[in-house]
Amino acid sequence: MIMPRGEPLLLPVNPVFIGASLAVGLALNMLPLGRIAWMPDLLMVLLVFWGAHQPLRMGMGTAFVLGLCMDVGQSTLLGQHALSYTVLSFAAVAIHRRLLWFGVPSQALQVLPLFALAHALELLPRLASGGIFPGPGLLAAPLLEALLWPLACGVLLAPQRRPPDSDQNRPL
Repeated sequence: MIMPRGEPLLLPVNPVFIGASLAVGLALNMLPLGRIAWMPDLLMVLLVFWGAHQPLRMGMGTAFVLGLCMDVGQSTLLGQHALSYTVLSFAAVAIHRRLLWFGVPSQALQVLPLFALAHALELLPRLASGGIFPGPGLLAAPLLEALLWPLACGVLLAPQRRPPDSDQNRPL
């Protein structure tokens, strides 16, 4: 893959780091904070990030299993989060080549519709099964997730940016 100008080469990501970050995101989403409509879904941000940066390691199956875990953990309609996370993961893998050519602020603008779509896909089965509309605060969640995108990029790419062992024969 041809890298954009000015971007440093990244070291390979450790698969344990991907799994640990997803486990932390799942644990943070399951904190008993009550049902706040504007609360950002951190697991969504992580799924899009790893789907865009590591599409061969992060698939729709993982997103589906994490969605089922969220459904069970929040005692929502079974498959509600699983559907939205699977579609979100597919969309992230589908746009990953285009997304990585942009800077981080532009990436945040491009993932905003993905987050809005995922929240809409969570809301539709809830409303179809007789649930209540959580209110206009639901519109703030995709915006907050897009605002978390630069922070996620900085934190999750930091272990890959460390310099490799210096070698006198290798200029990189």
